[in-house]
Parts: sequence; structure tokens; C-alpha cells
Amino acid sequence: MKLTSSAFTNGGKIPSLYTCEGKNINPPLEIHDVPSQAKSLALIVDDPDVPEFVRKDRMWVHWVHFNMPITIKSIKENTTLEGISGKNTGGKIGYDGPCPPDREHRYFFKLYALDTLLTLPQGSTKEQLEKAMSGHIIASAELIGRYQLQKPSKLDK
Repeated sequence: MKLTSSAFTNGGKIPSLYTCEGKNINPPLEIHDVPSQAKSLALIVDDPDVPEFVRKDRMWVHWVHFNMPITIKSIKENTTLEGISGKNTGGKIGYDGPCPPDREHRYFFKLYALDTLLTLPQGSTKEQLEKAMSGHIIASAELIGRYQLQKPSKLDK
């Protein structure tokens, strides 16, 4: 299975359109080679480069979505996905783009093919999703983007 984007390459810079400095909309994503035995897809986007003064666990979750149909081949920019939306670290449902407070961060777009539909409710967290996916992941793919604020941060003063 493979996850790509027409907006940035793996390891490349995420355009500001998809961040807090732009329209804060989800980037386009393309999904390739989903296993035929899969029953659903799940997506997690997170940032493991958060400074400890922001979060003790150094992790910020930007997007949680699951029970997506396996027939989906692409996620269009600024779209509402089929399936169930989880809650991001900011407490909101849906996508919340990069907005690193201190320096360039990495953003991991992780796609999972599951052998089941999950019984989690809307608003579930990344941790709840990962626990429910345990033992059900049959394939996964990852796309990494990078971003650093273009405008000076309050931390730079």
C-alpha cells in the first residue's frame, strides 16, 4: 500500500495553504494498492516534534479518521471524508494543519488498511483508534511532510 500527495513529496515541504498560515485545509492525498481483503481504512496525521513545554508527550495529533471505504483512491483537498472523524489534539473534529511553534516539524500521514470496521464513535482520539486497530492492521503506508512557520513566531522575540 502507498500514500502520496500531489502537493508535496515524501519528506518534502508542505505548502502553507494546508497550514495555520494558509487556509488550514487538508492536502490532496492519493491511495494506492489497498489490499483486497481490507474492510476499512484509517488515517492518522501527527507531529512528534512538539516541544515539551507545549505537550509533555511531545506529540500533536492533527487528523484522525477511520472506517473509510477501501474503494477510496484519493482524498481531495479541503474535503469531507466518508467514514468517521476523530478528535485532534486541539479538541476539534477533522483536519487541523501544521502550525509549529518553534522550528521545522515533521508531519506523519499514516494510512492503515484494516480487516474490520471499527465500532468507535465520532470524536474518538488517536489513542482510542490505535487501541481499536490493534490486531486488525493488514497493511500500512506513510507519507512525511515538513513545515516551518514563514512568519516569526512569538517564541522568536
